[in-house]
Amino acid sequence: MIHPEEAERLQGVNLYLIGMMASGKSTLGVELAAQLGFQFFDTDVLVEQVAGCPIPDLFAKQGEAYFRDLETQVLAQLSSYTRLVIATGGGIVLRPQNWSYLHHGLTIWLDAAPALIWQRLLRDPDQRPLLQTPDPEATLHRFMQQRQPFYAQADVRVSIPSEISPPQLAEQVWQAIRTRLREGIPSKLNTC
Repeated sequence: MIHPEEAERLQGVNLYLIGMMASGKSTLGVELAAQLGFQFFDTDVLVEQVAGCPIPDLFAKQGEAYFRDLETQVLAQLSSYTRLVIATGGGIVLRPQNWSYLHHGLTIWLDAAPALIWQRLLRDPDQRPLLQTPDPEATLHRFMQQRQPFYAQADVRVSIPSEISPPQLAEQVWQAIRTRLREGIPSKLNTC
């Protein structure tokens, strides 16, 4: 459990959770925000609210480029606030413009094992429009290879080899953040 005085070390800086689809960003985000006393937002949920329809329908009707534009707009708005934990879409790292917003806070890469991601995706395959291909597993691995260099730009990397409870993962993430704070990422942490 994160103690309130420890959370103050973040000085209100937003935490951006990045990583592949089904890496656990939303589940962790809720837990981490509760422990830190921050608010939680999920960019995919906000995009659905702005679009007025679920993401699979948005992809079908408007296409991926339109989705990415809305995602960037949502991220831009969120970055103007503080004390947020934000779960992002898996492809948000692909647009250089998005990094200008992500760099307003601390980025945390949830580096879940490919087998774990695939196992989770099999539970709800229809909710992932980018995987609606003849070979979704090969598509997933291609995305992972394409996105890994972008994820590697995160301030903090947390490896997730297997299922872990949200409180345990929140503790693991917080320990990684504390280590980075001691190392001194804090050009992001305003001292003014």
